[in-house]
Amino acid sequence: MTDKPLSFFWFIPTHGDGRYLGSIQGERQPDFQYFKQIAQAADRLGFEGVLLPTGQNCEESWITATGLATVTEKLKYLVALRPGVTLPTFAARQAAALDRLSNGRLLLNVVVGGNPVELAGDGVFLPHGERYEQAAEFLTIFRGLLSGETVDFQGKHYRVEGGRLDQRTVQQPHPPIFLGGSSEAGQDLAAEQVDTYLTWGEPVAQVAEKIAVARQKAEAKGRKLRFGMRLHFIVRETEDEAWAEAGRLISKVSDSQIAAAQARFTSQMDSVGQRRMSELHGGDRNRLLVGPNLWAGVGLVRNGAGTALVGTPEQVAARLREYQAVGIDLIIGSGYPHLEEAYRVAELLFPALGLGAKHRSVVETISNEFAVGFHGKAQVSV
Repeated sequence: MTDKPLSFFWFIPTHGDGRYLGSIQGERQPDFQYFKQIAQAADRLGFEGVLLPTGQNCEESWITATGLATVTEKLKYLVALRPGVTLPTFAARQAAALDRLSNGRLLLNVVVGGNPVELAGDGVFLPHGERYEQAAEFLTIFRGLLSGETVDFQGKHYRVEGGRLDQRTVQQPHPPIFLGGSSEAGQDLAAEQVDTYLTWGEPVAQVAEKIAVARQKAEAKGRKLRFGMRLHFIVRETEDEAWAEAGRLISKVSDSQIAAAQARFTSQMDSVGQRRMSELHGGDRNRLLVGPNLWAGVGLVRNGAGTALVGTPEQVAARLREYQAVGIDLIIGSGYPHLEEAYRVAELLFPALGLGAKHRSVVETISNEFAVGFHGKAQVSV
């Protein structure tokens, strides 16, 4: 085990929030003033950054992050970079502008997309493998521009002649790039072009296996990856309280809602990560404990990250140290509702992890040391 500080991010629920899954009771609409409350709380409490999701049901992440960056001081913003729905040259100008506006607090989350139905609504019709080919071309152009190169590129999906970026980013050579993808194509792209590889909260052994493969692929290309994990949290002072809260969270979810959600995940999505999430529980309420303190109830009706760590601060901290021991050094957390749970996680869990506002400088120092080793020069990193 290690007592090295984790980087700990939180989540901005730009698709809405609430106290119950699968119910409109207590529902909170996606409202910028509410996002602002969460972001400012996260900034004060010592979270290093926040993730903004992307999708048809979400407020647009770049515009939302820009607004939130103006009302926070240190908080970093992990926003969606979506190859296929924008041009790499335009995305590079956007990234440079937001990185300057935020004084170097932009992070980029490459989302290749796992729902062909939603992608079709955005005008994207490429199959899974070709989307990753396109993303590789996109990132080659995008990273070149942000690094100050004049880009001439001829590929299958993009052609650029004399591309350049006159306004550079604060972070050099570019803001850190993240990607989550459980398929071999996703891991290959991470090994070639990104800084941090993300996974959802699978059991420790599965996460360790995934990290080992991704690390080996990166090392074969002379590169080094960081590893992060997306998880929900239900932390309470006693174990009974924590599990009671987990039960309450899904207490209004019906069997028909579960069946419909699982059928949608199976029929519409080609995401390997989503398949792995669904296989943890198979839509069965009696199979939700998938590891020590690891509960898959969120994934009954929510796509994407579907697991939560449930327990006392000491129990949850112990589980996080187990993930850390296999290579995870960044956690992107969330909880329902996100404003109140940000406080609970910071007040209960952070002390058990040695985190908090006064410890953020230590985490930033470690992140910058990684950046020096990875890029050969200092940059703000996660």
